Amino acid sequence: MARFMISRRKFLTSASLGVSGIMLSGCDAFDSQLGVGDGLRSFLEGANGLTWRAQRLLAGDSLAPEFTEADIRQPQRPNGVTAPDDDVYKGLLANNFADWRLEVSGLVEKPLSLTREQLMNMPSRTQITRHDCVEGWSCIAKWTGTPLSLVLDQAVVKPQARYVIFHCLDTIDRSLAGDIKYYGSIDLIDARHPQTILAYGVNGKPLPVENGAPLRVRVERQIGYKMPKYLHRIELVDGFATIGGGKGGYWEDNGYDWYGGI
Repeated sequence: MARFMISRRKFLTSASLGVSGIMLSGCDAFDSQLGVGDGLRSFLEGANGLTWRAQRLLAGDSLAPEFTEADIRQPQRPNGVTAPDDDVYKGLLANNFADWRLEVSGLVEKPLSLTREQLMNMPSRTQITRHDCVEGWSCIAKWTGTPLSLVLDQAVVKPQARYVIFHCLDTIDRSLAGDIKYYGSIDLIDARHPQTILAYGVNGKPLPVENGAPLRVRVERQIGYKMPKYLHRIELVDGFATIGGGKGGYWEDNGYDWYGGI
């Protein structure tokens, strides 16, 4: 196995990541290297759902580990896109995000359009947690933000809603068919978890561009790709079929586990 190069686009986090920590290579790699086809792909997709249910049973409403100030050894390591090259984003950044709004839409009774100041004036939560990246590194940092549950309460989520979709300002992929903006999703159970926050600060300072300014998601019981940066819209939905590739997130559309628990 050492001869295979592990790349973010060719390998996915195993459906059993949160239970056993074992890594399985993605279906594309198996298809091309070993000649295994749709049967394995279907098996892995089924395993994703099994892992989601298993983690729900094992984790319940438990909290992710929290640390002390002394455990913070370095600035929060950036990953993925760290300086969005998008005209809309650069225009907002030039005005220090004064014109930025967080839109909350979809299956809600009261759609919202919130400024960063309005979010910062809501009750906040600060937590020192560890960010675990699918690329194999971890980093402890102190995050401050608005609990997502408070925003959902303001918007009054409709009963049929099942998931929260996070729409972002950064282009993750460019092609002849058009730019693909990063997006991700979680279910309403994780959305209302007390450690799920919309973070506007890190390590006692405003969130910098390289870490997702003006707003990013923190879902502390899940792996890094489940915490989108450069957030500008939240959409409440009952399913993924008509969004992106229909799998619930950019990396999920490319073979990663949807739940991504740790």
